[in-house]
Amino acid sequence: MTKSKKTPMYINKVVIGVDYGTDSCRALVVDAITGKELGNSVQYYPRWREGLYCNAQLNQYRQHPLDYIDTLGSAIKEAISSSPKGVAEQVVGIAFAMTGSTPVLVDKSGTPLALLDGFENNPNAMFILWKDHTAIKEAEEINNLAKSWKTDYTAYEGGIYSSEWVWSKVIHVLRNDEKVREVAYSWMEHTDWIPALITGNTKPETAIRSRCAAGHKAMWHKSWNGLPDEEFLINLSPLLKGYRGHLYTETHPADKKVGTLTPEWAERFGLSTNVVVAVGAIDCHVGAVGANIKPKQFVRVMGTSTCDIMVVPHEILGDKLIEGICGQVDGSVLPGMIGLEAGQSAFGDVYAWYKSILEWTTKLLDDSIPDTATRDNVVKQMSDNILPQLTTEAEKISVQDSSLLATDWLNGRRTPYADQSLTGSITGLTLGVTAPMLFRALVEATAFGSRTIMEHFINNGIEIDEVLAIGGISQKSPFVMQIL
Repeated sequence: MTKSKKTPMYINKVVIGVDYGTDSCRALVVDAITGKELGNSVQYYPRWREGLYCNAQLNQYRQHPLDYIDTLGSAIKEAISSSPKGVAEQVVGIAFAMTGSTPVLVDKSGTPLALLDGFENNPNAMFILWKDHTAIKEAEEINNLAKSWKTDYTAYEGGIYSSEWVWSKVIHVLRNDEKVREVAYSWMEHTDWIPALITGNTKPETAIRSRCAAGHKAMWHKSWNGLPDEEFLINLSPLLKGYRGHLYTETHPADKKVGTLTPEWAERFGLSTNVVVAVGAIDCHVGAVGANIKPKQFVRVMGTSTCDIMVVPHEILGDKLIEGICGQVDGSVLPGMIGLEAGQSAFGDVYAWYKSILEWTTKLLDDSIPDTATRDNVVKQMSDNILPQLTTEAEKISVQDSSLLATDWLNGRRTPYADQSLTGSITGLTLGVTAPMLFRALVEATAFGSRTIMEHFINNGIEIDEVLAIGGISQKSPFVMQIL
Protein backbone atom coordinates (compact mmCIF):
# COMPACT_ATOMS: atom_id res chain seq x y z
CA MET A 1 0.00 0.00 0.00
CA THR A 2 1.14 3.58 -0.56
CA LYS A 3 2.03 5.47 2.60
CA SER A 4 0.82 9.01 3.08
CA LYS A 5 3.56 11.62 2.83
CA LYS A 6 1.86 13.70 5.51
CA THR A 7 3.23 13.51 9.02
CA PRO A 8 0.81 11.39 11.05
CA MET A 9 -0.99 13.16 13.85
CA TYR A 10 -0.16 10.31 16.24
CA ILE A 11 3.57 10.00 16.96
CA ASN A 12 4.12 7.04 19.32
CA LYS A 13 4.52 3.46 18.18
CA VAL A 14 1.30 1.44 18.32
CA VAL A 15 0.53 -2.26 18.67
CA ILE A 16 -2.65 -4.26 18.09
CA GLY A 17 -3.76 -7.19 20.21
CA VAL A 18 -6.35 -9.60 18.83
CA ASP A 19 -8.19 -12.06 21.06
CA TYR A 20 -10.20 -14.84 19.45
CA GLY A 21 -12.69 -15.93 22.10
CA THR A 22 -15.36 -18.58 22.05
CA ASP A 23 -17.99 -16.19 20.65
CA SER A 24 -16.13 -13.28 19.09
CA CYS A 25 -12.97 -11.69 17.72
CA ARG A 26 -11.79 -8.69 19.76
CA ALA A 27 -9.16 -6.16 18.66
CA LEU A 28 -7.45 -3.63 20.91
CA VAL A 29 -5.20 -0.78 19.73
CA VAL A 30 -2.60 0.25 22.31
CA ASP A 31 0.12 2.91 22.54
CA ALA A 32 3.30 0.84 22.85
CA ILE A 33 5.06 3.57 24.84
CA THR A 34 2.42 4.54 27.39
CA GLY A 35 0.16 1.49 27.38
CA LYS A 36 -2.88 3.67 26.78
CA GLU A 37 -5.83 2.03 25.01
CA LEU A 38 -6.59 3.94 21.82
CA GLY A 39 -9.38 1.97 20.15
CA ASN A 40 -11.19 -1.36 20.22
CA SER A 41 -13.74 -3.51 18.46
CA VAL A 42 -15.74 -6.68 19.12
CA GLN A 43 -17.01 -8.72 16.16
CA TYR A 44 -19.21 -11.78 16.74
CA TYR A 45 -18.82 -14.90 14.60
CA PRO A 46 -21.90 -14.87 12.33
CA ARG A 47 -22.15 -18.63 11.69
CA TRP A 48 -21.43 -19.49 15.31
CA ARG A 49 -24.17 -17.12 16.51
CA GLU A 50 -26.65 -19.04 14.38
CA GLY A 51 -25.58 -22.28 16.07
CA LEU A 52 -24.32 -23.77 12.83
CA TYR A 53 -22.14 -26.90 12.77
CA CYS A 54 -22.66 -27.58 16.49
CA ASN A 55 -24.59 -30.26 18.35
CA ALA A 56 -24.64 -29.79 22.12
CA GLN A 57 -26.19 -33.22 22.62
CA LEU A 58 -23.10 -34.78 21.05
CA ASN A 59 -20.68 -32.29 22.67
CA GLN A 60 -19.79 -31.17 19.14
CA TYR A 61 -18.62 -27.56 18.77
CA ARG A 62 -17.12 -26.51 15.44
CA GLN A 63 -16.25 -23.09 14.00
CA HIS A 64 -15.91 -22.18 10.35
CA PRO A 65 -12.58 -20.59 9.30
CA LEU A 66 -14.54 -17.89 7.48
CA ASP A 67 -15.88 -16.74 10.85
CA TYR A 68 -12.28 -16.11 11.90
CA ILE A 69 -11.27 -14.45 8.63
CA ASP A 70 -14.30 -12.19 8.28
CA THR A 71 -14.24 -10.94 11.86
CA LEU A 72 -10.48 -10.35 11.87
CA GLY A 73 -10.57 -7.82 9.07
CA SER A 74 -13.58 -5.96 10.41
CA ALA A 75 -12.32 -5.98 14.02
CA ILE A 76 -8.93 -4.47 13.19
CA LYS A 77 -10.35 -1.86 10.80
CA GLU A 78 -13.02 -0.78 13.28
CA ALA A 79 -10.54 -0.67 16.17
CA ILE A 80 -8.23 1.56 14.14
CA SER A 81 -11.08 3.79 12.97
CA SER A 82 -12.10 4.32 16.61
CA SER A 83 -8.53 5.42 17.43
CA PRO A 84 -7.00 8.92 17.06
CA LYS A 85 -6.16 10.09 13.55
CA GLY A 86 -2.80 8.90 12.26
CA VAL A 87 -2.65 5.74 14.38
CA ALA A 88 -2.65 3.34 11.40
CA GLU A 89 0.70 4.71 10.16
CA GLN A 90 2.25 4.12 13.58
CA VAL A 91 1.26 0.44 14.00
CA VAL A 92 4.40 -1.68 14.30
CA GLY A 93 3.09 -5.02 15.53
CA ILE A 94 0.14 -7.40 15.91
CA ALA A 95 -0.14 -10.24 18.42
CA PHE A 96 -2.79 -12.91 18.86
CA ALA A 97 -4.42 -14.95 21.61
CA MET A 98 -6.74 -17.86 20.85
CA THR A 99 -8.79 -20.49 22.64
CA GLY A 100 -6.99 -23.79 22.80
CA SER A 101 -6.83 -26.46 21.80
CA THR A 102 -8.76 -25.51 18.64
CA PRO A 103 -7.20 -27.40 15.69
CA VAL A 104 -8.21 -27.91 12.07
CA LEU A 105 -7.21 -30.44 9.44
CA VAL A 106 -5.44 -28.86 6.46
CA ASP A 107 -4.16 -29.75 2.99
CA LYS A 108 -0.53 -29.53 1.81
CA SER A 109 -0.71 -25.76 1.51
CA GLY A 110 -2.04 -25.38 5.05
CA THR A 111 -5.55 -24.48 3.91
CA PRO A 112 -8.32 -25.61 6.30
CA LEU A 113 -10.42 -28.19 4.49
CA ALA A 114 -13.62 -26.20 5.04
CA LEU A 115 -12.24 -23.62 2.59
CA LEU A 116 -12.03 -26.26 -0.17
CA ASP A 117 -14.79 -27.05 -2.65
CA GLY A 118 -17.07 -29.76 -1.34
CA PHE A 119 -16.17 -29.27 2.33
CA GLU A 120 -17.73 -25.85 2.98
CA ASN A 121 -20.45 -27.21 5.28
CA ASN A 122 -18.68 -30.24 6.71
CA PRO A 123 -18.13 -29.75 10.48
CA ASN A 124 -15.24 -32.22 10.41
CA ALA A 125 -13.40 -29.92 7.98
CA MET A 126 -13.66 -26.97 10.39
CA PHE A 127 -11.85 -25.84 13.50
CA ILE A 128 -12.69 -28.09 16.44
CA LEU A 129 -13.36 -25.73 19.33
CA TRP A 130 -11.60 -26.25 22.66
CA LYS A 131 -14.81 -27.38 24.37
CA ASP A 132 -15.64 -30.04 21.78
CA HIS A 133 -15.67 -33.34 23.68
CA THR A 134 -16.44 -35.77 20.87
CA ALA A 135 -13.03 -37.45 21.32
CA ILE A 136 -13.33 -38.86 24.87
CA LYS A 137 -12.65 -42.40 23.63
CA GLU A 138 -9.56 -41.30 21.71
CA ALA A 139 -8.17 -39.46 24.74
CA GLU A 140 -8.55 -42.63 26.81
CA GLU A 141 -6.63 -44.60 24.17
CA ILE A 142 -3.81 -42.05 24.22
CA ASN A 143 -3.55 -42.29 28.00
CA ASN A 144 -3.53 -46.08 27.99
CA LEU A 145 -0.82 -46.32 25.32
CA ALA A 146 1.33 -43.58 26.87
CA LYS A 147 1.44 -45.40 30.21
CA SER A 148 2.70 -48.59 28.57
CA TRP A 149 5.09 -46.92 26.10
CA LYS A 150 8.85 -46.57 26.58
CA THR A 151 8.31 -42.80 26.86
CA ASP A 152 5.29 -41.35 28.61
CA TYR A 153 4.47 -38.51 26.25
CA THR A 154 1.84 -37.21 28.67
CA ALA A 155 4.43 -36.64 31.43
CA TYR A 156 4.59 -32.87 30.93
CA GLU A 157 0.83 -32.63 30.31
CA GLY A 158 -0.10 -33.57 33.85
CA GLY A 159 0.11 -37.28 33.03
CA ILE A 160 -3.39 -37.29 31.54
CA TYR A 161 -4.31 -36.38 27.97
CA SER A 162 -7.67 -34.73 27.36
CA SER A 163 -10.39 -34.91 24.73
CA GLU A 164 -10.09 -31.11 24.58
CA TRP A 165 -6.63 -31.42 22.97
CA VAL A 166 -5.43 -31.77 19.43
CA TRP A 167 -4.36 -35.42 18.97
CA SER A 168 -7.63 -36.78 20.41
CA LYS A 169 -9.65 -34.57 18.09
CA VAL A 170 -7.61 -35.32 14.99
CA ILE A 171 -7.85 -39.08 15.46
CA HIS A 172 -11.60 -38.86 16.08
CA VAL A 173 -12.27 -36.89 12.91
CA LEU A 174 -10.03 -39.07 10.74
CA ARG A 175 -11.81 -42.20 11.99
CA ASN A 176 -15.28 -40.84 11.43
CA ASP A 177 -15.05 -39.02 8.10
CA GLU A 178 -13.63 -40.85 5.11
CA LYS A 179 -13.87 -37.84 2.77
CA VAL A 180 -11.92 -35.65 5.18
CA ARG A 181 -9.42 -38.45 5.74
CA GLU A 182 -8.67 -38.71 2.02
CA VAL A 183 -7.83 -35.02 1.66
CA ALA A 184 -6.24 -34.20 5.03
CA TYR A 185 -2.45 -33.81 5.00
CA SER A 186 -1.72 -32.30 8.42
CA TRP A 187 -3.26 -30.18 11.16
CA MET A 188 -2.78 -26.70 12.56
CA GLU A 189 -3.89 -25.02 15.75
CA HIS A 190 -5.93 -21.84 15.42
CA THR A 191 -3.13 -20.27 17.50
CA ASP A 192 -0.70 -20.93 14.64
CA TRP A 193 -2.91 -20.64 11.58
CA ILE A 194 -4.00 -17.00 11.80
CA PRO A 195 -0.43 -15.61 12.21
CA ALA A 196 0.68 -17.95 9.41
CA LEU A 197 -2.17 -16.82 7.16
CA ILE A 198 -1.51 -13.09 7.39
CA THR A 199 2.26 -13.53 6.95
CA GLY A 200 1.95 -15.89 3.98
CA ASN A 201 3.50 -19.05 5.44
CA THR A 202 0.81 -21.65 6.07
CA LYS A 203 2.71 -24.70 4.75
CA PRO A 204 2.49 -27.21 7.63
CA GLU A 205 6.19 -28.11 7.62
CA THR A 206 7.43 -24.50 7.70
CA ALA A 207 4.74 -22.55 9.58
CA ILE A 208 5.97 -21.10 12.88
CA ARG A 209 4.43 -22.96 15.82
CA SER A 210 3.49 -21.75 19.27
CA ARG A 211 5.41 -23.23 22.20
CA CYS A 212 2.37 -22.54 24.34
CA ALA A 213 -0.07 -24.58 22.22
CA ALA A 214 2.40 -27.34 21.34
CA GLY A 215 3.65 -27.91 24.86
CA HIS A 216 0.32 -27.86 26.67
CA LYS A 217 -1.87 -29.53 24.04
CA ALA A 218 0.20 -31.60 21.57
CA MET A 219 2.64 -33.53 23.83
CA TRP A 220 5.58 -31.52 22.48
CA HIS A 221 8.77 -31.54 24.56
CA LYS A 222 12.38 -30.89 23.65
CA SER A 223 13.60 -33.96 25.59
CA TRP A 224 12.07 -36.27 22.97
CA ASN A 225 12.82 -34.04 20.02
CA GLY A 226 9.43 -32.44 19.71
CA LEU A 227 6.22 -34.35 19.10
CA PRO A 228 5.66 -38.04 19.94
CA ASP A 229 7.53 -40.35 17.58
CA GLU A 230 6.00 -41.88 14.47
CA GLU A 231 5.81 -45.38 15.95
CA PHE A 232 3.77 -44.15 18.91
CA LEU A 233 1.38 -42.22 16.68
CA ILE A 234 0.85 -45.15 14.32
CA ASN A 235 0.16 -47.40 17.31
CA LEU A 236 -2.49 -44.92 18.36
CA SER A 237 -4.02 -45.05 14.92
CA PRO A 238 -2.62 -46.19 11.54
CA LEU A 239 -4.44 -43.16 10.12
CA LEU A 240 -1.71 -40.96 11.62
CA LYS A 241 0.99 -42.51 9.46
CA GLY A 242 3.07 -39.73 7.92
CA TYR A 243 1.59 -36.97 10.04
CA ARG A 244 4.68 -36.38 12.17
CA GLY A 245 6.70 -35.68 9.02
CA HIS A 246 4.09 -33.12 7.98
CA LEU A 247 4.37 -31.20 11.24
CA TYR A 248 7.17 -29.55 13.21
CA THR A 249 10.07 -30.06 15.60
CA GLU A 250 10.79 -26.53 16.79
CA THR A 251 8.38 -24.26 18.67
CA HIS A 252 8.63 -20.63 19.74
CA PRO A 253 7.40 -18.48 22.66
CA ALA A 254 5.13 -15.50 22.10
CA ASP A 255 7.93 -12.92 22.20
CA LYS A 256 9.24 -14.17 18.83
CA LYS A 257 8.38 -12.96 15.33
CA VAL A 258 6.40 -15.01 12.79
CA GLY A 259 6.91 -12.53 9.94
CA THR A 260 5.37 -9.36 8.52
CA LEU A 261 2.01 -8.70 6.89
CA THR A 262 1.55 -9.79 3.30
CA PRO A 263 0.51 -7.04 0.85
CA GLU A 264 -3.00 -8.52 0.68
CA TRP A 265 -3.54 -8.45 4.46
CA ALA A 266 -1.81 -5.10 4.87
CA GLU A 267 -4.28 -3.62 2.40
CA ARG A 268 -7.20 -5.34 4.07
CA PHE A 269 -6.24 -3.91 7.47
CA GLY A 270 -5.16 -0.53 6.12
CA LEU A 271 -1.65 -1.06 7.54
CA SER A 272 1.94 -1.26 6.30
CA THR A 273 3.67 -4.44 5.14
CA ASN A 274 6.35 -3.62 7.74
CA VAL A 275 3.99 -4.56 10.59
CA VAL A 276 5.49 -7.45 12.57
CA VAL A 277 3.29 -10.41 13.55
CA ALA A 278 4.16 -12.21 16.79
CA VAL A 279 3.92 -15.93 17.56
CA GLY A 280 0.44 -16.74 18.84
CA ALA A 281 -0.43 -18.09 22.28
CA ILE A 282 -3.41 -19.49 24.17
CA ASP A 283 -5.67 -16.75 25.52
CA CYS A 284 -5.38 -17.52 29.21
CA HIS A 285 -1.58 -17.59 29.11
CA VAL A 286 -1.58 -14.18 27.44
CA GLY A 287 -4.10 -12.99 30.02
CA ALA A 288 -1.67 -13.94 32.78
CA VAL A 289 1.02 -11.86 31.07
CA GLY A 290 -1.42 -8.95 30.96
CA ALA A 291 -1.99 -9.41 34.69
CA ASN A 292 1.78 -9.02 35.20
CA ILE A 293 2.06 -12.53 36.60
CA LYS A 294 5.00 -13.40 38.84
CA PRO A 295 6.03 -16.48 40.84
CA LYS A 296 3.68 -17.56 43.66
CA GLN A 297 0.73 -15.81 41.99
CA PHE A 298 -2.30 -17.85 40.97
CA VAL A 299 -4.00 -16.09 38.03
CA ARG A 300 -7.60 -17.09 37.30
CA VAL A 301 -8.87 -16.19 33.83
CA MET A 302 -12.62 -16.39 34.33
CA GLY A 303 -14.98 -16.67 31.39
CA THR A 304 -16.89 -19.43 29.61
CA SER A 305 -14.49 -21.81 31.31
CA THR A 306 -11.61 -20.94 33.61
CA CYS A 307 -7.93 -21.24 32.99
CA ASP A 308 -5.56 -21.04 35.95
CA ILE A 309 -1.98 -20.03 35.30
CA MET A 310 1.19 -19.97 37.40
CA VAL A 311 4.86 -19.45 36.57
CA VAL A 312 7.69 -21.15 38.42
CA PRO A 313 11.46 -20.56 38.02
CA HIS A 314 13.44 -23.57 36.76
CA GLU A 315 15.50 -23.74 39.94
CA ILE A 316 12.35 -24.02 42.07
CA LEU A 317 10.48 -26.65 40.05
CA GLY A 318 13.55 -28.63 38.99
CA ASP A 319 12.64 -32.05 37.60
CA LYS A 320 9.35 -32.25 39.49
CA LEU A 321 6.36 -33.39 37.44
CA ILE A 322 2.94 -32.25 38.64
CA GLU A 323 0.23 -34.78 37.92
CA GLY A 324 -3.33 -33.90 37.05
CA ILE A 325 -2.81 -30.42 35.62
CA CYS A 326 -2.90 -29.20 31.99
CA GLY A 327 0.81 -29.10 31.47
CA GLN A 328 4.09 -27.53 32.53
CA VAL A 329 5.89 -25.88 29.63
CA ASP A 330 9.08 -23.87 29.46
CA GLY A 331 8.29 -20.39 28.13
CA SER A 332 4.57 -20.93 27.58
CA VAL A 333 3.79 -17.83 29.66
CA LEU A 334 7.02 -15.93 30.36
CA PRO A 335 10.42 -16.60 28.77
CA GLY A 336 12.77 -18.33 31.19
CA MET A 337 10.06 -19.75 33.44
CA ILE A 338 7.92 -22.87 33.50
CA GLY A 339 4.27 -22.13 32.81
CA LEU A 340 1.71 -24.23 34.71
CA GLU A 341 -1.88 -24.51 33.50
CA ALA A 342 -5.07 -25.82 35.08
CA GLY A 343 -8.74 -24.88 34.93
CA GLN A 344 -12.41 -25.79 34.82
CA SER A 345 -14.13 -26.95 31.63
CA ALA A 346 -17.22 -24.92 32.49
CA PHE A 347 -17.56 -21.81 34.62
CA GLY A 348 -19.59 -19.05 32.98
CA ASP A 349 -21.05 -21.82 30.82
CA VAL A 350 -22.67 -23.28 33.96
CA TYR A 351 -24.57 -20.04 34.57
CA ALA A 352 -25.38 -19.70 30.86
CA TRP A 353 -26.82 -23.23 30.86
CA TYR A 354 -29.12 -22.45 33.79
CA LYS A 355 -30.17 -19.19 32.18
CA SER A 356 -31.02 -21.01 28.92
CA ILE A 357 -33.27 -23.41 30.80
CA LEU A 358 -35.21 -20.55 32.36
CA GLU A 359 -35.37 -18.76 29.01
CA TRP A 360 -37.43 -21.65 27.64
CA THR A 361 -40.48 -20.12 29.28
CA THR A 362 -40.26 -17.14 26.91
CA LYS A 363 -41.51 -19.46 24.16
CA LEU A 364 -44.88 -19.30 25.88
CA LEU A 365 -45.17 -15.65 24.83
CA ASP A 366 -45.51 -16.52 21.14
CA ASP A 367 -49.30 -16.72 21.28
CA SER A 368 -49.95 -14.18 24.01
CA ILE A 369 -48.08 -11.33 22.25
CA PRO A 370 -48.95 -11.42 18.52
CA ASP A 371 -46.80 -8.41 17.58
CA THR A 372 -43.34 -9.70 16.73
CA ALA A 373 -41.41 -6.54 17.58
CA THR A 374 -43.12 -6.21 20.96
CA ARG A 375 -42.61 -9.88 21.72
CA ASP A 376 -38.91 -9.75 20.81
CA ASN A 377 -38.45 -6.73 23.06
CA VAL A 378 -40.16 -8.45 25.99
CA VAL A 379 -38.12 -11.62 25.47
CA LYS A 380 -34.90 -9.62 25.40
CA GLN A 381 -35.77 -7.78 28.60
CA MET A 382 -36.66 -11.03 30.34
CA SER A 383 -33.48 -12.69 29.15
CA ASP A 384 -31.29 -9.77 30.20
CA ASN A 385 -32.81 -9.73 33.68
CA ILE A 386 -32.59 -13.44 34.53
CA LEU A 387 -29.04 -13.58 35.94
CA PRO A 388 -29.15 -10.15 37.65
CA GLN A 389 -32.42 -11.04 39.41
CA LEU A 390 -31.17 -14.51 40.35
CA THR A 391 -28.05 -12.90 41.78
CA THR A 392 -30.03 -10.39 43.83
CA GLU A 393 -32.11 -13.15 45.40
CA ALA A 394 -29.24 -15.63 45.79
CA GLU A 395 -27.25 -13.06 47.75
CA LYS A 396 -30.01 -13.07 50.38
CA ILE A 397 -29.65 -16.81 51.04
CA SER A 398 -27.51 -17.54 54.07
CA VAL A 399 -24.79 -20.17 54.07
CA GLN A 400 -26.87 -22.18 56.56
CA ASP A 401 -29.86 -22.19 54.21
CA SER A 402 -27.83 -23.09 51.14
CA SER A 403 -28.26 -26.84 51.54
CA LEU A 404 -28.09 -27.94 47.90
CA LEU A 405 -24.87 -29.56 46.70
CA ALA A 406 -23.83 -29.33 43.06
CA THR A 407 -20.79 -30.28 41.00
CA ASP A 408 -19.45 -28.10 38.20
CA TRP A 409 -18.78 -30.91 35.72
CA LEU A 410 -21.48 -29.95 33.21
CA ASN A 411 -18.77 -30.02 30.53
CA GLY A 412 -16.59 -32.62 32.19
CA ARG A 413 -13.63 -32.00 34.48
CA ARG A 414 -10.43 -30.35 33.31
CA THR A 415 -8.44 -30.18 36.56
CA PRO A 416 -7.42 -31.98 38.65
CA TYR A 417 -7.09 -35.14 36.54
CA ALA A 418 -8.98 -34.45 33.32
CA ASP A 419 -12.07 -36.59 32.82
CA GLN A 420 -14.52 -35.26 30.23
CA SER A 421 -16.85 -38.21 30.73
CA LEU A 422 -17.95 -36.79 34.08
CA THR A 423 -21.29 -35.01 34.26
CA GLY A 424 -22.75 -32.40 36.58
CA SER A 425 -25.00 -33.22 39.51
CA ILE A 426 -27.34 -31.55 42.00
CA THR A 427 -28.31 -33.27 45.23
CA GLY A 428 -30.58 -32.27 48.09
CA LEU A 429 -33.51 -31.23 45.91
CA THR A 430 -36.83 -30.83 47.70
CA LEU A 431 -40.15 -29.15 46.91
CA GLY A 432 -38.91 -26.16 48.87
CA VAL A 433 -36.03 -25.41 46.50
CA THR A 434 -36.35 -22.14 44.56
CA ALA A 435 -34.66 -20.93 41.38
CA PRO A 436 -32.31 -18.58 43.31
CA MET A 437 -31.34 -21.43 45.67
CA LEU A 438 -30.45 -23.57 42.68
CA PHE A 439 -28.45 -20.73 41.14
CA ARG A 440 -26.50 -20.23 44.36
CA ALA A 441 -25.70 -23.94 44.47
CA LEU A 442 -24.27 -23.74 40.95
CA VAL A 443 -22.14 -20.73 41.88
CA GLU A 444 -20.88 -22.58 44.95
CA ALA A 445 -20.06 -25.58 42.74
CA THR A 446 -17.86 -23.48 40.48
CA ALA A 447 -16.21 -21.93 43.54
CA PHE A 448 -15.40 -25.28 45.11
CA GLY A 449 -14.07 -26.47 41.76
CA SER A 450 -11.66 -23.56 41.89
CA ARG A 451 -10.71 -24.32 45.48
CA THR A 452 -9.92 -27.92 44.59
CA ILE A 453 -7.50 -26.77 41.89
CA MET A 454 -5.69 -24.43 44.26
CA GLU A 455 -5.40 -27.13 46.90
CA HIS A 456 -4.02 -29.49 44.26
CA PHE A 457 -1.20 -27.07 43.46
CA ILE A 458 -0.44 -26.52 47.15
CA ASN A 459 -0.44 -30.25 47.87
CA ASN A 460 2.12 -30.65 45.09
CA GLY A 461 4.49 -28.18 46.69
CA ILE A 462 3.62 -25.09 44.63
CA GLU A 463 3.43 -22.03 46.86
CA ILE A 464 0.54 -19.58 46.35
CA ASP A 465 0.84 -16.20 48.04
CA GLU A 466 -1.68 -14.26 45.96
CA VAL A 467 -4.72 -14.89 43.75
CA LEU A 468 -5.53 -12.61 40.81
CA ALA A 469 -8.86 -12.90 39.00
CA ILE A 470 -9.21 -11.50 35.50
CA GLY A 471 -11.70 -11.93 32.67
CA GLY A 472 -15.34 -11.00 32.23
CA ILE A 473 -16.87 -12.65 35.29
CA SER A 474 -14.30 -11.13 37.63
CA GLN A 475 -15.51 -7.68 36.51
CA LYS A 476 -19.22 -8.36 36.13
CA SER A 477 -20.23 -10.42 39.16
CA PRO A 478 -19.27 -9.31 42.68
CA PHE A 479 -21.54 -12.12 43.94
CA VAL A 480 -19.52 -14.85 42.23
CA MET A 481 -16.28 -13.23 43.39
CA GLN A 482 -17.56 -13.11 47.00
CA ILE A 483 -18.47 -16.80 46.94
CA LEU A 484 -15.00 -17.56 45.58
